[in-house]
Amino acid sequence: MKALYLMLLPGIIWFVIYRYLPMYGALLAFKNYDLASGIFQSPWADPWYKYFQFFFKSPYFSQLLENTLLISLYKLIFGMLPPILMAILLNECRLQWFKRWVQTLSYMPHFFSWVIIYGISIAMLSESSGIVNRMLLKLTGNTIPFLTSNEWFRSVLVGSDIWQNIGWGAIIYLAAMSSIDPTLYEASKVDGASRLRQIWHITLPGIRHVIILLLILRLGHMMDAGFEQIYVMYNIQVYQVADIIDTWVYRTGLEQLNFGLATAVGLFKSLIGMFLILTANGAAKRWGGGGIW
Repeated sequence: MKALYLMLLPGIIWFVIYRYLPMYGALLAFKNYDLASGIFQSPWADPWYKYFQFFFKSPYFSQLLENTLLISLYKLIFGMLPPILMAILLNECRLQWFKRWVQTLSYMPHFFSWVIIYGISIAMLSESSGIVNRMLLKLTGNTIPFLTSNEWFRSVLVGSDIWQNIGWGAIIYLAAMSSIDPTLYEASKVDGASRLRQIWHITLPGIRHVIILLLILRLGHMMDAGFEQIYVMYNIQVYQVADIIDTWVYRTGLEQLNFGLATAVGLFKSLIGMFLILTANGAAKRWGGGGIW
């Protein structure tokens, strides 16, 4: 047991240094921060909620909140099912060499930066030189401004996010499937169950707790619509549908050195995330699906 605690110690130290100690920085949300004075010596804001008030009364608040929630919701709804389907297909594949190749190719995009993915998106979806639009031009005589259109940009965000994470997410579900008792499948074959019946009555119930766990964790990040992705891919033409809380904070708070505003908005997002996790965990336990704790 002592050896297990020693193995756990580096992770605990990392969390204490990089997660818990920086929490004192939340004081910036209630102070008129001055670089020369530091956090503790800087004067308190008057009133103490002035940064929250500034954010909530901003003319962009409703649009920012709507964009953030919608993009996160789209990623949650359309992004949960593909990794599960990928894991099921790989689990049912009997050609091991083909399974390894598909799995490797599918999780490789997870290691691409969003700058690289944006370059690939331009090569594929650019209205002037993209491969997809060239094909559309030959077939229909028209092109679609995927990267500069309010109607298509969110679809590009969600699609590229799914493409990047589908293989990586499938690894978790494959690991959960490997723990299912193989005798259950053997017994179902004796009873005459088809492959689809085995998936529906054995595989999916066997990974139900993992699905619920990942769903709860993703709900906790509903206010994080993907800053890196959107900051790299968006442009002024799609601000109306793509500008989220994080990108606005970066422009208004950090670029103008308004650290109090940036911290206040971050604290607001953290409180919303905590509420969502507590609510989802309670609902999961009430419905008999288990929870994180």
